[in-house]
Order: sequence, then C-alpha cells, then structure tokens
Amino acid sequence: MNFEPMKNFMDELTSWIIPGNAISVYMGNNEVFSYSSGFADIENKIPMSCDSLINIYSATKVATATAALQLYEKGKFLLDEPLYEYIPEFKEMFVKDADGNTRKAQKPITLRHLFTMTSGIPYNDRKHLYEDAEKLKGAPLDTLDAARCIAKDYLDFEPGEKWKYGSSHDILAAVVEIISGKKFRDYVEENIFKPLGMNNSYFTNEHIRDKMAEQYKYVISENKSLVEMQSTENTEKGTVINCGKQVNGVLSNQHDNGGGGITTTVADYALFASALANGGVGRSGERILASSTIELMRTNQLTPEQLATFTWPQLKGYGYGLGVRTMMDKAAGGSCGNIGEFGWSGAAGATVLVDPMPGLAMFYSHHMLNPQETYYMPRLRNILYTCINS
Repeated sequence: MNFEPMKNFMDELTSWIIPGNAISVYMGNNEVFSYSSGFADIENKIPMSCDSLINIYSATKVATATAALQLYEKGKFLLDEPLYEYIPEFKEMFVKDADGNTRKAQKPITLRHLFTMTSGIPYNDRKHLYEDAEKLKGAPLDTLDAARCIAKDYLDFEPGEKWKYGSSHDILAAVVEIISGKKFRDYVEENIFKPLGMNNSYFTNEHIRDKMAEQYKYVISENKSLVEMQSTENTEKGTVINCGKQVNGVLSNQHDNGGGGITTTVADYALFASALANGGVGRSGERILASSTIELMRTNQLTPEQLATFTWPQLKGYGYGLGVRTMMDKAAGGSCGNIGEFGWSGAAGATVLVDPMPGLAMFYSHHMLNPQETYYMPRLRNILYTCINS
C-alpha cells in the first residue's frame, strides 16, 4: 500500500478552499492509514486532526439505518409494513404537485420507503409547523414531536413513485424510538457507539462546542439549502466564512436528528465504518449487524423508474440500498472500486466508504458547508483504491 497520493490530494484540497481535513482507513479492522491537513480553526491556526470534533450531517444516516436494521434483525418490523402502524399521524397523507394542486395519497408510506428515500417526504422549510407545535407543547420538541410535525406537511409524490432526498431518516429515528422504547440517542449509544468504543460521538453538541473544530461555509449564495450544498455541481467562486458550530436541522437539545445530527471525530466514525466492512464485527470483537443484513443494506432497492430520479452528479454508477448509496456500474461511475461499495456523505464534507470485499473502510471529513462534494468525493474514492492496490 502506498498512501502518498492520498496525502498529496488532501494537501491540495487544503491549499484550495478546504480549511482542514482528516481521514482514517481500515483494512480488516486494522487502521492502515490516517492523516490530517490544514486547520480545525483557521483564525487561531489550530491544526485539524483525526480527533477533532466535527458535525457530519447526512453521514449520520448510515448509523440511523444501522440502528433500525438491528431491530429488523430481531423481527420487530418488516420493510413493507405501513409507517402509520408506528406513527398514526402518517395514516392520511396528501400529495402536492408542482402546480400546487393537492390530493389524498393513494398508497401508505412504508418503512422501506423511509429507508430508500422513496416516501415522497421532501426536505421542506417547516419552521411554522415546528413553532406552532412548540407553542402547543410548551417545551422544546423532541424526535417524535418533529416526526409528527412532518406528518402535517405535503408529500411531493405518491409513495414509491420516485427517489428524492428528504426527511425520511428523521422519521426512521422516531420509529426506532417507538419500537425500542428509548430515546434515539440512548439507543444508538448503547447499541453502536459503546460496543465499538466510539467515545467521542454524540447526538447533541451543546456540551462539547468549546472543544469542536470551527465550522465553516463556502458562500456562493446565502440562499442555498443543505441539500443544494451537498448535491449540486457548482464552479462559482465564493468566500469561506466561519458559520458557528451548531447543527442545522437540530430543533433542540431534545431532538435527535436521524438524518443529520451526529457530532463525532474521524477516528470514532471510522470504527463504525470498519465494523460494516467486516461483516458487522468491530475491532473490539463486538457485533452490531449480521453480515447478511449488511448484504441487504447494500443491495440496490430502487426500480428503474426510481433510479431515473437518482441523479446527483457524484453518484453516477450508484444505486441506493437501505440508507446508503451502492455501486452498481463501475463504468458509468468511473470507479476504481468494487461493485457493492457503499456509504454516504454529509453537507459539511463527511464521507463514509465501506467495501466488504477486501474489508475496506474509510471515513474522511472536512468541516465546511457547501463542501464541493461533486469535486472531492469521486476523486477521493478512486485515489483510495489506487493507494490500497499499489
């Protein structure tokens, strides 16, 4: 193995617009490479490291899907069961089309729809729904409260009709709470974080903000949403600004955002990725999932019609499994990796890559919203495979 090309690429990123970055690579549950470049705090010239605390946004989704699949393994639910059996507020949903016309949804949202982002639930601005609910409750909203608010919103299409990135995994976290009888953060800590020795991973970061890396934002347009920052190709010039350490989308210190709420370190989350790469067994020997469940997780779940709407530029060649992208066509993706490589990324530059074939896991992150994912992510993947095969 020769990781010099990875070092060079990461240095190139931090000499470009990325403030600081870090990476950890595992093979067979052994760390074979770690590196960091640039700054966790530009203003005070504090170097980035693999132990810097960062917000990983949608890379959280891999842990949320894993938590739910643990309950699936125990027979607590089936994928095609309707969501309303767990959260009754989702029984009667309405679809709003592009022209603003509304109609009652003809099909129920299922748990499979949540896992696969085919529920029709978008990422919308629901500020008024949250504010009204908080006034009524007279207290900060928690995970289930937020899910019930989302149930009052319109769907973008009939459940199962298309793939669209949205709040599905926020709802999945609430389902885990209902089935397990525990707060989502407690369930994940007891069943993923603690078994894997992830001692610096949290679902609320208020108590650790003074220890965190500074969070930056590459500003091209102040009006861009998190989804636009993560999913769209953009070559416009902008400015890097410090935007504070809070996690966008977390409503209160009682709200565990299953779609994007984890604060962690590269060193910690790499342990989680490594367990998924090695049949569900972590470096400590603790099992978090069965290998057969991971196979299901990384199997494409989208129909050809749904795949036609899975069009993010950095995801060419991929399908979508149970909460993760999954490589289906190396030629289309220009990938040096293997069929079945899977993972997901986040709006501030976190990227999970898992490949069970060689037991390979990578967790990379920088800490900049509008992370230029269409540029760095496919290059990072191809450089990784070059390094391990040289």
